[in-house]
Amino acid sequence: MSNPTGHVTDFDFLVGDWDVANRRLHHRHVGSDEWDEFAGRGHVEQRLGGVLNIEQLDFPDRGWSGATIRSFDVVAQQWSIVWVNSARGVFEPPVVGGFAGDVGTFVGTDVDDGRPVDVVFTWTVLGADRARWEQAFSLDGVEWETNWVMEFRRR
Repeated sequence: MSNPTGHVTDFDFLVGDWDVANRRLHHRHVGSDEWDEFAGRGHVEQRLGGVLNIEQLDFPDRGWSGATIRSFDVVAQQWSIVWVNSARGVFEPPVVGGFAGDVGTFVGTDVDDGRPVDVVFTWTVLGADRARWEQAFSLDGVEWETNWVMEFRRR
């Protein structure tokens, strides 16, 4: 999967405060259809004229929070996205990409349960007050399993 390009304004829609409905797969890479559902709250700000986008997500029922840092490479015309959660305090490997219309695609590699995986984040803008984020992993680069979905609704 190639890394699409984007524009510095790609994440302007996300600035503000959000209620976030989460669905996260209990067991990955085993064909499970058992999902954990939980609520979250998010806040997104821009910095540096829009080339930096910072998001904090709090999951009070889970006892942890997460932060996403997005930076726009003005030469490559691509976003790099990193995630860190309060339970580990470690930046996860970045995904890179951009938007084509209302759909953003961001790809990278990671390790899941000790196994290397390909990762894709998909953002879908669903109007001014709604958006969806999805994360999928692949062990072989061919078959993909969506393992986390966040439905954003502007507060």
